[in-house]
Amino acid sequence: MMRLPAAQGLYDPRNEHDSCGVGFVADIKGRKSHQHVKDGLQILLNLDHRGAVGADPLTGDGAGILTQIPDAFFRAVCDFDLPAPCDYGVGMLFLPKEPAARARFEQLWETAVPAEGMQIIGWRDVPVDSSILGKAVFEVEPFHRQVFIAKPADWSQDKFERKLYVARKTVINQVTDEVLPGIDDYYVPSISSRTIVYKGMLLATQVGDYYDDLRDSRFESAFALVHQRFSTNTFPSWRLAHPYRYVCHNGEINTVRGNINWMAARKHSMKSDLFGDDLDKVWPLIPEGQSDTACFDNALELLVQGGYSMMHAMMLMIP
Repeated sequence: MMRLPAAQGLYDPRNEHDSCGVGFVADIKGRKSHQHVKDGLQILLNLDHRGAVGADPLTGDGAGILTQIPDAFFRAVCDFDLPAPCDYGVGMLFLPKEPAARARFEQLWETAVPAEGMQIIGWRDVPVDSSILGKAVFEVEPFHRQVFIAKPADWSQDKFERKLYVARKTVINQVTDEVLPGIDDYYVPSISSRTIVYKGMLLATQVGDYYDDLRDSRFESAFALVHQRFSTNTFPSWRLAHPYRYVCHNGEINTVRGNINWMAARKHSMKSDLFGDDLDKVWPLIPEGQSDTACFDNALELLVQGGYSMMHAMMLMIP
């Protein structure tokens, strides 16, 4: 039997329990380090037994990591100038591999971002090692690109986050309305000036090897949130891997259909001083075909973007 460590600092062995596929490491003083990213990936390795694999042992249900924006890293690898930290946002995009289809999605972003009062600084291809993927995963692998967006000088960071959110929702609504070729490959794991998500239909052991960025010593963060998925009520896919933009979670939310219907019913009674007329652009709030956790994340995201603190919003999400 493994002996638990003695109580020390904020740690108390009485609070020890299984993490069920979820892991989190953080520096409580907010000091950024590549070690925190490495520690997060190590947690994933330790969680390997928690995830699911298919008949092909290289095919898993998904895994990923959420960190702060690695500013020093992006300044080193981008071939364009970046504003000051927190004055730009990074969108992590899954796109179709077919060039013409991919160009159409990028064109929608090139239109939506200026329409919301912002400016695209540049695009970056995300280097990955596809050779480690199983055959079934490789066949549905998306193309990975990052879009960098500048914050207007007179905007607060919270307003910038809301506008990035609105731009993302505007694009997906256009994509859905037009039923664009490659729509099944399109997804935005994250778009923020604060955090970024690297995830995919990967095994826990593959995340650090698949994304070259995560192995670079300049990629620093004060925390890392990691997850390996064991899908229960949905099939595995690139978009349904965790973490999501705000949460990762293991377990089933059995009232998911009722929750979706209640959120849809609130559409016409919902108002927001912060969003104003932009509130109409975020509907449908919860797209069909998602997992229960993805639906939860969509609802939580609206509350936080609408001005609730994370703690308050999480309490509101408890039935």
